[in-house]
Amino acid sequence: MENITFNLLDLHRHGPAFFEFLALRKRFFVDQLGWDIPHDDQVEMDQYDNPKAYYSLVLRDGKVIGGMRAMATTAQWGAHTYMLRDAVDGKLIGIPADIIPHAEVTPMVWEATRVVISDDVTTQADRAACLSLVLDGIVAQARAHGATEIIALCPPVFARTLRQLGFAARIIGDSYVNLHDARRYVAMRMPAVMRRSQPTTRSQRPQADAPL
Repeated sequence: MENITFNLLDLHRHGPAFFEFLALRKRFFVDQLGWDIPHDDQVEMDQYDNPKAYYSLVLRDGKVIGGMRAMATTAQWGAHTYMLRDAVDGKLIGIPADIIPHAEVTPMVWEATRVVISDDVTTQADRAACLSLVLDGIVAQARAHGATEIIALCPPVFARTLRQLGFAARIIGDSYVNLHDARRYVAMRMPAVMRRSQPTTRSQRPQADAPL
């Protein structure tokens, strides 16, 4: 497994990896979970896949098997900011406006979304290794831009999984039940701190001014 990181400026360096990530998201969030989000027959792509977004993907034998998207909480593209802030502002159907105490707007905090791992990654050890590499890439990009924390919306058990992998995640706020998949989700945050032991990564990291 190897990790690659990029934003829209340099995604061309990685061949079809970005498209494969969007296709993986479609298979999981749309086909499996039944989310009513923008997609076609091949890919899922929403308003947060814009020039403010950064990506951390994991490849195995040249194919994308996992990934995540992230952006600073200062991000704004048209009428949209970042997902949790838009939820607080009432712009997103299905996510409660009180999901977090308040919407931060600071370069010190990034939001991570759309984490997904392929069903082709079958063993618990391999899935843990894949998720760790995905998070390594997100943390590296956030730190390169001066961020110290990462927030995300995820199943409650995900925070415990992150702690087991060496990331100090904690839950913030109350959980809610998603109308599309009947699963429970909650906001979490963790320090943007690298794990002690990390696999080798291959990344395209821009210079500082890139399950959701």
